[in-house]
Amino acid sequence: LRLVAVLKAILEGEKAAVLKRDHHLPLSFHRRQEELKFSLGLQRLQHHVREIQALRDSPAGEGPGQDGSLLGSPMASAAPQELPTLILEAVKELEAAKQQVLKRIQIWKRQQQLAGNGALFEENLAPLQKRCESLVEVYFQLHQQVMAASAELGAEVLPRLLERFNEVLSSLVKR
Repeated sequence: LRLVAVLKAILEGEKAAVLKRDHHLPLSFHRRQEELKFSLGLQRLQHHVREIQALRDSPAGEGPGQDGSLLGSPMASAAPQELPTLILEAVKELEAAKQQVLKRIQIWKRQQQLAGNGALFEENLAPLQKRCESLVEVYFQLHQQVMAASAELGAEVLPRLLERFNEVLSSLVKR
């Protein structure tokens, strides 16, 4: 983890130096960077869903989970305390991914407006549609896991989670 942190700091420093030298990088660079951030967030979200599934499926004290990761006895025995924390982290990731999609939709809308004034406009909605579909697919997987773990979450946490889920889906549909 330290190595990853050091490499991340080095890469961020190099990025800052490049951005300082070249204030205006090509639009394709920024678009590709945004796409990579979204796909990384989506992968983290899918990983959280698999962790939740493995934590729910493995009985206390059992070794490997379904996804091949080791859920040792300390982690498996802490399942009742760990599950709500893991679900809350996954919901935060879901909301962050939703924000990225909404930002991209807003950019597309603005480009469409500028196209009325003669600006170049890429009308291809396929990447945006793919983002939305991927996010909704993971949304339903996570929602299914939350509903299956409703007994472990308790009557206090579950309504707040369901409200957050409804807000994510409704904001995606409305925009």
